[in-house]
Amino acid sequence: MSIVIKVENLSKQYRLGNVGTGSLAHDLNRTWHRVRGKEDPYLKVGEENDRTVKGSSDYIWALKDINFEVKHGEVLGIIGRNGAGKSSLLKILSRTTSPTTGSVKIKGRVASLLEVGTGFHPELSGRENIFLNGAILGMHIKEIKRKFEEIVDFSGVERYIDTPVKRYSSGMYIRLAFGVAAHLESEILIVDEVLAVGDAEFQKKCMGKMKDVSNKEGRTVLFVSHNMAAVNKLCNTVMSLQYGKIDEIGETSKVISNYLNTDATTDAYVNLNEVVSNRTGNNKVVFTEISLRKSGSVTPVRIFSVGESIHINFTLKFKNPNEKFVKTSIELKTSDGFKIANMIDIDSGFQVQYDEKDLVSYEVVMHDVRLYADTYLLSLWAGDKSSIEYYDYVEDCISFEIVDGGKLTSRMLPRNAGLLFLTPEWKNG
Repeated sequence: MSIVIKVENLSKQYRLGNVGTGSLAHDLNRTWHRVRGKEDPYLKVGEENDRTVKGSSDYIWALKDINFEVKHGEVLGIIGRNGAGKSSLLKILSRTTSPTTGSVKIKGRVASLLEVGTGFHPELSGRENIFLNGAILGMHIKEIKRKFEEIVDFSGVERYIDTPVKRYSSGMYIRLAFGVAAHLESEILIVDEVLAVGDAEFQKKCMGKMKDVSNKEGRTVLFVSHNMAAVNKLCNTVMSLQYGKIDEIGETSKVISNYLNTDATTDAYVNLNEVVSNRTGNNKVVFTEISLRKSGSVTPVRIFSVGESIHINFTLKFKNPNEKFVKTSIELKTSDGFKIANMIDIDSGFQVQYDEKDLVSYEVVMHDVRLYADTYLLSLWAGDKSSIEYYDYVEDCISFEIVDGGKLTSRMLPRNAGLLFLTPEWKNG
């Protein structure tokens, strides 16, 4: 089979908090080197994009020395933790942004779906946006008209097709956007994690369409997802990224297994004594540590399958002998910061005999977790019995990933269902 995508020595550098280099002197220096045919001096600096450590440089490499090829009709899955460089790579392949160094050679037209509403004009109707997207992809109006009814039927938004898309829900947006990208006759289809917005029925429909696009129509698909079951089912080959570099590329099940095994214990334990940012409170009572584990295991892990139980263990230290009661809660957010749950200690705290050396430990068990495949953030809060006074609030102190183990059901919590008050099992640890 012929090669339709060839990536050679691809790198992408960003400067944190600034556009360009951040100063006129640096911009002039970079231009002067380029005019003289010399290497950009700021490409000699920079660190890998590890968000868990404080760096010494303002320059980070979102991607570094990426090399791979994709053949015609191949379905390539791209996996990795948040910040690994997946979306940066797809934006370069979609020509949304340009690489800092290296080259990308693409044979054929590319249809990309990188985020909700990509390429849509909010003031235009769904009908008008179908024609607009088709024109952007280089389609002739006759091609678009031939596929129009099929796109509308697939997306299921016929009733709203002449309504401005700014009035669409995120689910309607993604239904129409995927319908356009998958049905118009481009040779390459690029799909990011956006399918997590859709419901279970629509996700199943999208998976079937992507299989048809590859198997029956012979088109090439690049698919990014945290849903390992979907990646395993759809993809011929998988590429794993870590800190902007290719960690492994090869046979699907092998790469997924290695990714889950090596990534599972990373950052599953956090010493909260060292956390000073994203933290407020009067410090009468403070959180000292938090860890995550599975049932029947003592080893901290941060990757769970749908339907598994998550054990959250954390410890409190009392610094004031007059504080004998504490009320605690745990906030649960999606990776984009949307709060979906507030798990409250309904017993209103434990009475403790004050001793500076004593710590009070809790274990909170979330049974049979049914969240969509994604990364989730936990925040810890402690206050007085009346909930008026904040002792300690540590925001986004630990994260975990849910991977779909093939148990996707209607019982799963919607991704953006609103604030849910869960009642997990609380134990005095």
